[in-house]
Amino acid sequence: MKPFTRIASVIFGIIALLHLLRFIYSIGILIGDFRLPLWISFGGFIVTMVLSIGLWKEANKRR
Repeated sequence: MKPFTRIASVIFGIIALLHLLRFIYSIGILIGDFRLPLWISFGGFIVTMVLSIGLWKEANKRR
């Protein structure tokens, strides 16, 4: 068991859920005069969820 890999996996999972919540509830983000599109959060959800699942599998891998 690799505790730091598991912790990183959980952190990526939390970030993925935050991206998904922003996408579902259409929460706007404004940076200066630029409004961040919602599709970026959907892409962020996919990327961080894949990282979370991959790290979780690696943390549970037997040697």
